[in-house]
Amino acid sequence: MDPDQQTSPLPRPSAEYFQWDYRLRLIGLGFGFYVATFLLSHLLSLALSCTYNSLPAKEKVFWNIAASRAAFGIQSTVAGLRALTEDSELTRDRVRGQEDWSWFNVLTATGFFVFENVALHTSNVVFWSFDLPLATHHFFALSGYAGAVVWDSLGHFLPMVTLLLEMSTPFTCISWMLLKAGWARTLFWRANQWVMIHMFHCRMVLTYYMWWVTLTNWGEISTHVALPQRLLFFSGLGLLTVIINPIWTHRKTMQLLNPVDWNFGNKPAPLNGAAEDRSKILAKPHAS
Repeated sequence: MDPDQQTSPLPRPSAEYFQWDYRLRLIGLGFGFYVATFLLSHLLSLALSCTYNSLPAKEKVFWNIAASRAAFGIQSTVAGLRALTEDSELTRDRVRGQEDWSWFNVLTATGFFVFENVALHTSNVVFWSFDLPLATHHFFALSGYAGAVVWDSLGHFLPMVTLLLEMSTPFTCISWMLLKAGWARTLFWRANQWVMIHMFHCRMVLTYYMWWVTLTNWGEISTHVALPQRLLFFSGLGLLTVIINPIWTHRKTMQLLNPVDWNFGNKPAPLNGAAEDRSKILAKPHAS
């Protein structure tokens, strides 16, 4: 290959994405959108859900964070599948390729991870709790995407594929909300649980694929990706592959066999609300 072709510049995204004020606005947009999702979930649940109104404050916060994660999971799944299936600069150059739509997702995802870290650690302080695997996951997520914003020559293929790891979050949200509503013995809950477990296995396969991409492009990654970003990425990917994914997959599988809320002290799943209401009605004495 001609040496001039090897060093020829890649097509660049719109100039706005290389202006810091524009980046900060999109990060703020992502943060604001998911704060709004959190608040909307609270207001709708307060008006429509008896289950939500019966929860302690800590579990109400978790309910709304779960809804926000589910919304972000949909955005992330679309972005990740687009990166894997569309012929774009990302697939042509997996180390340096960028597109306008990938920049949009990197910046709004950074906003989401800022929101999630603020929500998680505020909740931890208020309710005196701490989930180490989740906190570790959120630290690496925010640090990684903030790094992609700072070192703007980094390609977006791996960041978009990483977003696809959020594919499980809509099903996790449905599983937990239905469990709290007393639907854990229903066919619908079990079907959702099966799909969710399958998504967690897909996450594991996806991490293996990411290792393969990095190893087959190791020379370019060493040349074009800054050392701090490499350390963050490989530390996070290693923890996800060896510890976090296996733990979460095991927990979700055991939850199918024994429906408990392992987020809050392994509480057993409540009975279906409708069944409880019927038993209360039958227990009431008839008016004379």
